Amino acid sequence: MPKKSFVLRIEEETFKAIEKWAADEFRSANGQLEWIIDKALKDAGRKKPDKKKDDGKNN
Repeated sequence: MPKKSFVLRIEEETFKAIEKWAADEFRSANGQLEWIIDKALKDAGRKKPDKKKDDGKNN
């Protein structure tokens, strides 16, 4: 799926925390933000789980 680019303004302290979290999980800050947003959408019922990733075999 194509990705959309956009500008995000975020407090420096928050971004540093995201960078640290991302490094702990071997992701880029951008990848971590994508993961956070994707998880939040799924948890809120606004996005369907990925069939290939969330098929219940990993639990």
